[in-house]
Amino acid sequence: MEKNSTKEIVNKYNFKFTKSLGQNFLIDSQVLTDIVEGAEINNNDFIIEIGPGVGTLTKELLKAAKKVMAIELDSDLVPILKEELKDYENFQLINKDALKVDFNEIIGEEQSVKLVANLPYYVTTPIIAKLLNGHYKFKSLTIMIQKEVGERIASKPNTKEYGALSLLVQYYCDIKIIRKVSPSSFMPKPRVESIVIRLDRLDEPKVKVKNQELFFKIVRASFNMRRKTLWNALKSLGINKDLLEKALGEAEIDPKRRGETLSIDEFGRLSDCINELL
Repeated sequence: MEKNSTKEIVNKYNFKFTKSLGQNFLIDSQVLTDIVEGAEINNNDFIIEIGPGVGTLTKELLKAAKKVMAIELDSDLVPILKEELKDYENFQLINKDALKVDFNEIIGEEQSVKLVANLPYYVTTPIIAKLLNGHYKFKSLTIMIQKEVGERIASKPNTKEYGALSLLVQYYCDIKIIRKVSPSSFMPKPRVESIVIRLDRLDEPKVKVKNQELFFKIVRASFNMRRKTLWNALKSLGINKDLLEKALGEAEIDPKRRGETLSIDEFGRLSDCINELL
């Protein structure tokens, strides 16, 4: 580990971790290297980093990228980041909550935009949803998240992990698992294993649907109560019974099936049949 490693910086500034912010800083230099290489960063890239901590990953990103815009919520980390990264002209910092940031404002005219983040576990799903539903022009999102969430994202039908989050991510992205990360790679140690995954934004969504809003409503309703059949789950949308029966028939989907058995293509087909009949 190079000079001014995470541990040294934390001790130097006597930084106190805030449990409610889910702060777990990386102390493993090999993981840092694997994240930067896994994200395939080059000197044309504009990087947005969420949660830079004390800046150890940020420093590696700054060496590889054209520019790094870091978004940090904890005001106590701002002076540390400014001091530790003062030698890098391509570094910028925003002291804000990433869930409240207008990413279009940050991206501006930049063309090759990649997001890199060691995401606090408690905001993983809301941040992924914001980034994907916001239709921002990211090329990729390389994120370190709880292993269990990573497995949910990459899961296939007929598994207990498969759900609305799997379909949201797979609708917009190709998924590549870069590596697993053990708790000992962080300070303080989290109680769970982590995983680094890269989500490559597709030019076109995985399935073409006539009504995207309806598609995701159907997906969410199908998983809200996993044990229910599609027939019972979709009735909660207030769709007329005859219409629902006809749509399921036209989509060639047995109403007794459960949402977790449907592929993304089947959800697309069902959504379009319902949309036509509505």
